[in-house]
Amino acid sequence: MSVPYTPAVGQKPNGVAQVAPAPPSADIKIADPGPLGLGAFALTTFILSMFNAELVRGAGEPIVFGVALMYGGFAQILAGMWEFRSGNTFGATAFTSYGAFWLSFWAYVQFYAADVTKADAAGKAVGLYLIAWGIFTAYMLIAALRTNGALVGVFAVLLVTFMLLGIGEAGGHTDIVKAGGYFGLVTAAGAWYCSFAGVLSSTFGRPILPLMPLKR
Repeated sequence: MSVPYTPAVGQKPNGVAQVAPAPPSADIKIADPGPLGLGAFALTTFILSMFNAELVRGAGEPIVFGVALMYGGFAQILAGMWEFRSGNTFGATAFTSYGAFWLSFWAYVQFYAADVTKADAAGKAVGLYLIAWGIFTAYMLIAALRTNGALVGVFAVLLVTFMLLGIGEAGGHTDIVKAGGYFGLVTAAGAWYCSFAGVLSSTFGRPILPLMPLKR
């Protein structure tokens, strides 16, 4: 039989039990959610980009969808919520938005892709979708100029990736989509680097890998 949790109590002078006050929320230490969000983004981008670059046969592409749902989607949104808790507007906006990107990608493939294809609009619709995310990435790139050089590099290459994929899909240019896949691999490598740097810094208690902080 489990014993229910009982809060700490103290005794007033008159003998009446009093529940001890909870510690202030400011005393709660929040771990850096950045490495989680970057790692989730990197791994999901890497797998999809391997197919876009045609380095892996397209028949295996459904393997991406589960990763997009659970790691690229839910894990990144969790990282975004923790960034809100820590007061980091940039990280919260980035991780929550790109987490929603992967969830929307999964939902599109699972529920709507067939209908769009039947309407003979798949290429242009997907192209619009990707270019719109490129626009979002463009202004996040501007905001990243107040972070560090490594993160600026990730957003810059990601912007190129979205635009190449969007233009390629909209115009039916497989070579441009393939080029977008290669840029996606570079994006994934950069995001993994930033994630790795964050994990090492937290574990060792000091910076290990350089992130090139930018002057403010």
